[in-house]
Amino acid sequence: MELYNYFRSSASYRVRIALALKGLEYDYKPVHLARNEQFTESYSAVSAARLVPLLRDDGHVLTQSLAIIEYLDETHPEPPLLPLEPLARARVRALALDIACEIHPLNNLRVLRYLVRDLKLDEESKQRWYRHWVETGLETVERQLVAQPAAYCHGPTPTLADCVLVPQIFNAQRYGCRTEHVPQVMRVFDACMKLDAFERTRPEACPDAE
Repeated sequence: MELYNYFRSSASYRVRIALALKGLEYDYKPVHLARNEQFTESYSAVSAARLVPLLRDDGHVLTQSLAIIEYLDETHPEPPLLPLEPLARARVRALALDIACEIHPLNNLRVLRYLVRDLKLDEESKQRWYRHWVETGLETVERQLVAQPAAYCHGPTPTLADCVLVPQIFNAQRYGCRTEHVPQVMRVFDACMKLDAFERTRPEACPDAE
């Protein structure tokens, strides 16, 4: 396997966690988003969307972090990252999507660049935008965790939802977002970070970390 990845990309971190939880080896292929390496001719030839992460497995190219993780779960089912019971699977997917669809797209690098370059927001306004969507989005996750508490996002072992939650908290901390208003979210985050799969794949541990 080859994983095209950027150390600060939360979507890439999701996949790194899933690969580590399943004990899968891969070649790390850095793509520096801040330097626009995703737009180079060589990477554009691989990725039609010019985004990371991208996983190449046995000659096949997979994109979008949640699709990649579900592919890994289906091809390498142990340990499972989605529960067997349909309602539980739906809940885990919903928790993951509350972050991957409701928080992350509003605050990724493309959006932040557009806010500054095209809409002419100053740095303070950009930071306020970022913090607002992260802090309010995490409140939604908090309410769901309060309603059905468990050791992790769902149940006694990490799932797809935890793979998505942890990178979002790293981003929240990097941008100075409040997290004291989401104690259950932070409790789950702390539980995850006690596991080797989450700790050794963190951004600072990546080969391209700066």
